[in-house]
Amino acid sequence: MYTLGNTTPSLGYILALDLGTTGNRAFVFNADGKIVGQAYKELTQHYPQPGWLEHDPQQIWQDTCWVMQTAIRNAQIAPSAIAALGLTVQRETCLIWDKTTGKPLHRAIVWQDRRTALLCHQLQEQGYAEEIYDRTGLIIDAYFSATKLRWLLDKFTDVDLNNVLAGTIDTWVLWNLTGGKVHATDHSNASRTMLMNLKTCEWDEVLLDLFQIPVHILPQIQPSLGVFGVTDSNLLGAEIPITAILGDQQAALFGHGCDRPGLMKCTYGTGSFLVAYTGNKMVRSHHQLISTIAWTQRKPSGDLDIGYALEGSMFTSGACIQWLRDRLKLIKTAAETEAMANQVKDNGGVYFVPAFSGLGAPYWDMSARGAFFGITASVQPEHLVRAVLEAIAYQVLEVVQAINASSSPVGRLTVDGGACENNFLMQFQADVLGIPVERPIMRDTTVQGAAFAAGLAVGFWESYEELVRQRQIDYVFEPKSDFPLSNFATWQKAVKRTLAWED
Repeated sequence: MYTLGNTTPSLGYILALDLGTTGNRAFVFNADGKIVGQAYKELTQHYPQPGWLEHDPQQIWQDTCWVMQTAIRNAQIAPSAIAALGLTVQRETCLIWDKTTGKPLHRAIVWQDRRTALLCHQLQEQGYAEEIYDRTGLIIDAYFSATKLRWLLDKFTDVDLNNVLAGTIDTWVLWNLTGGKVHATDHSNASRTMLMNLKTCEWDEVLLDLFQIPVHILPQIQPSLGVFGVTDSNLLGAEIPITAILGDQQAALFGHGCDRPGLMKCTYGTGSFLVAYTGNKMVRSHHQLISTIAWTQRKPSGDLDIGYALEGSMFTSGACIQWLRDRLKLIKTAAETEAMANQVKDNGGVYFVPAFSGLGAPYWDMSARGAFFGITASVQPEHLVRAVLEAIAYQVLEVVQAINASSSPVGRLTVDGGACENNFLMQFQADVLGIPVERPIMRDTTVQGAAFAAGLAVGFWESYEELVRQRQIDYVFEPKSDFPLSNFATWQKAVKRTLAWED
């Protein structure tokens, strides 16, 4: 049961924020779960060095304000009509800021950033891998927040830490939404820091000591569904309860209705993330998948109700398509990739390894780098584009194989995210997996999950099951042809040649 309040379901609206890697969105949902207003703003990507990626926290906050105000205006409603606000964010990206001035001390270090790979290698060599996995469910990798925070603190050794706050993007935005009154995060985001104990759901003292991170600069960890505070009335003209915070992949899982063991989804965003819900059971994988928190809430008894998940994180997916557009200039829009891939009968012998930020599951190699293999004089731009799309699907195939080896076999894949618009990619994905791929009409499942969670937490909606039942399916891609496994084997051979590329 998700009800925490008695708001009348037929009145009012839910405001949901989706603060992602490439941009920030706001959506207004009505009582029928339909979008009545939205706004989007692309986020500037800063690359100070190869393998480094930063975001400007001030820009994130300013854009958040703009998308909220614009979405409310587009919905033609009064801010006072909003019953609750839900927040979902890019995970692992973190920053530190001055709690007096509210100014960040440095740009946020993004989840894809590799600058702390050396520290991670040192931790592995020192024998911490097993203990960190046991305590957090995570693999030692620069992807997670702990080493990023350590890097930031090392850069500002002369700063009075009594005046510093740290957090992931949800914490930063929550702090600003509440006018600096609330410094908190939720369990789903905290579980991605490599600092939270997966069993106790609290900051782990052993790991805080290992990384030399003082606990007083970290946010309070709270249930994902529940009241975090209210928005400052000067911000939107009304105090709006903030009643749900979720990491983006967990929000998508919630939006798809994957609340029972055996259900899973794959989001094709900047990266691809395949997440399987495992219920109140913490499942450990022997195939390089990570254990994480799906979401939490308080039971009527006051005890914490914990939902766990198993995840395969693939760092570069939709980002490859953006790279084809912005860097290689092979396409003008992402949509062109579908037509180009269909213009050639196969990949022309070309294979692509999407390791711009190293490789995540199941390799976890921070020093791998991206590459094209098999290029000959007959290769056309269409072959390169097709090879990129095929690589996105091959990555997911590897993770599905790992999930199958860890739990019940996957019978159907539910998808969302920008790249799932690509019919070629989705059909190819169904073919290589040999199972149906289900694409809902509502592609923004991440923000839908944040809205559902926020509304349920205040009783704006009473039945999660009813919300999930209302989901409409756009298309089911059935596997059409027997996929030649030799192509996948060749791609895996290409991947192996990119491993440990950087010393």
